[in-house]
Amino acid sequence: MLLTRRGALSAAALTALAACGRDAGAADPSASSDLEGEVRGAGATSQSDAQDAWMNAFMGANLRATVDYAGGGSGAGRTKLVEGAIDFAGTDTPMTTDEINKVGGVVELPLYVSPIAVAYNLPGLTGESHVNMTGEVLARVLSGAITRWNDPALAALNPGAALPDQRIIVVGRSDDSGTTKALTTYLATVAPEVWPHEPEETWPLRGGQSGDGTAGMIQTVSAATGTIGYADASKVPATLGTVAVGSNGAYVPVSADAAAAALDAATLGAEADETRLLYTPSHDADGAYPIVLVSYLAARLRYADAEIAAVVKAYLRFAASTRGQDASFKATGCAPITRQMREKINAAIDKIAA
Repeated sequence: MLLTRRGALSAAALTALAACGRDAGAADPSASSDLEGEVRGAGATSQSDAQDAWMNAFMGANLRATVDYAGGGSGAGRTKLVEGAIDFAGTDTPMTTDEINKVGGVVELPLYVSPIAVAYNLPGLTGESHVNMTGEVLARVLSGAITRWNDPALAALNPGAALPDQRIIVVGRSDDSGTTKALTTYLATVAPEVWPHEPEETWPLRGGQSGDGTAGMIQTVSAATGTIGYADASKVPATLGTVAVGSNGAYVPVSADAAAAALDAATLGAEADETRLLYTPSHDADGAYPIVLVSYLAARLRYADAEIAAVVKAYLRFAASTRGQDASFKATGCAPITRQMREKINAAIDKIAA
């Protein structure tokens, strides 16, 4: 049976969750906000650590407001928003026209921007050591056209590196993922002749190893030498190495600063409008790490409950604020949004009403 927003979780359960999620050390004893209400979100697990940071700081400044965020994946978050079970969703992939029509209008805000690391398990090539790959070579590796770590194409890009004579084991995500779509979008853009697959949330190749979710991906890559996979950079342990991606001899290691360079040169996509701020990061800006996930917070344009609308708007504003973006950067190493993005985001939030 479909749960309504109010029936999705009891008031007592929400109070208990708030007590667990609200960081007592983050509470501001001088906070005098009149904001009051309980809202729920769910969706992309890529945002989970950022959401924790936003929720703790927001609830510390708004002592009578409660925000809860559960993971479950982008698709699940969008579905729950459509069904009315939650008040906002985290999603690594923009909502479809059908989903938007069922909701009756949405705002989609790029509030979590993170580089996607291409991670590998080669002892001795971690830490400050990075395996260099162009977009074309990376596409050949992930498609299975290059099968050994000491292949001449890799050796030519990594002079002096001790690349082993070892089989490359490609690991794909077994679940639908915005991380997969961001990576396959990059590959299809820079190496279409090598990577003929359309950008999609489902890993398009079969027969290799796989991992369920970010945690499953990291576990599978960590379990065997020679593996290579991909994940939100903040989730990659120091025991794994990461690929420096680039072209023309300029290979950029994954970092928040390099992701920010890609974001600075980002452009609004063709489907974007004043409430759906859908950005495409640059793949070739100077100093930019080219594989970047732009993850969105999606909310309704209209709420039946004015209290809910007020808390949702305030929470989104906080996440977009300098303080909110600083909190998520400290928690995850994500790339803070630009000032121009913040202005557009706040203008979109203004359109939310009850």
